[in-house]
Amino acid sequence: MEWRDEGIILGTRKHGETSVILEVMTRAHGRHLGMVRGGRSRKAQPLLQAGNRVDLIWRARLDEHLGMFQAEALELNAARLFESACAVYGLQTLAAHLRLLPERDPHGGLYEMLGLLIEHLDDATAAGELVVRFELMVLEELGFGLDLTQCAATGRRDDLTYVSPKSGRAVSREAGLPWHDKMLALPAFLLRGSSPQVDITTIEQAFRLTDFFFARHVYEPRGMQAPDARAGFLNALRKRNAAAQDVPGDTAA
Repeated sequence: MEWRDEGIILGTRKHGETSVILEVMTRAHGRHLGMVRGGRSRKAQPLLQAGNRVDLIWRARLDEHLGMFQAEALELNAARLFESACAVYGLQTLAAHLRLLPERDPHGGLYEMLGLLIEHLDDATAAGELVVRFELMVLEELGFGLDLTQCAATGRRDDLTYVSPKSGRAVSREAGLPWHDKMLALPAFLLRGSSPQVDITTIEQAFRLTDFFFARHVYEPRGMQAPDARAGFLNALRKRNAAAQDVPGDTAA
């Protein structure tokens, strides 16, 4: 068995004295593992870092075997990403979400979104919005997608302000007002065709939204907890936002 594909490295773990088990998200073969002989060498280590994009050849005697990877660099992103706490925690969060999906199950849309995120994870302004959109895509791929296109009660497509915690569907301001204390906030930037300003407040609202449905549909049924890296990512975003706001003003003469 043999195939060739493009992939983004999610992580590695030691295997024997000199080898590693490489975990990648590939364009056509989903999240895939394979052994890299000599992967712990000085030459190989800089290549086999999370966030790097690589050209892969996978070989195995049978399809169900772990198999062997041969990897060559396409984009070496790791050094840039490791300089940013947002990027480090963000990449760990993305990898944890991808591990919720079945191994070797293709998800081309998630691969493309992961590639986009790799480009912007060290930009705190863009990273928060992109990661929460990635979470919505993962929920969709797991079969628990949210319907944010129209009001669940009235069918109207404007003034959508809430999400029903029961159905995962959007609710308009008027229809949801009597139960506003039980509803989840729907940040306007998540609505299709909308381009409002995104700030740390709306980002945190969006993460509370996805966190609720991950907990209900994924983590609790599987006896799991949300990845620690996710909390680290949000904390890094808060710190970056606070630093950006802490700009000294002019002093009067």
